[in-house]
Amino acid sequence: MTKKTILIADDEPNIVISLEYMLQQSGYDVMVAHDGQEAVEAIARRVPDLLLLDIMMPRLSGYDVCQRIRESEAWRDIRIVMLSAKGREVEIAKGLALGADAYVTKPFSTRELLTQIHALLGD
Repeated sequence: MTKKTILIADDEPNIVISLEYMLQQSGYDVMVAHDGQEAVEAIARRVPDLLLLDIMMPRLSGYDVCQRIRESEAWRDIRIVMLSAKGREVEIAKGLALGADAYVTKPFSTRELLTQIHALLGD
């Protein structure tokens, strides 16, 4: 069985480091992008199975990245989990309307996030 790949797109180093470690320990291949533009470029090089996507990032917001992914025929199967400190109903609704599969507010439980990732990837 091949390893599933997860791209973490977040500009907060502490979150990236902890998520990267947790996901690698769980058997996933992990890629990292530090802003929205970097995330799009990383996906163009290698399409991940799932994207953990922060909303407030430099260059391109998570909303913009999500929209680009959903508009691309080649990228439509990527599962998207938005991670954000923005937890108001209107922001969650926008993320889901743009095509996110799930929306998780920061701070979040890593165990719950991992459970959600497993469910979305069919692990």
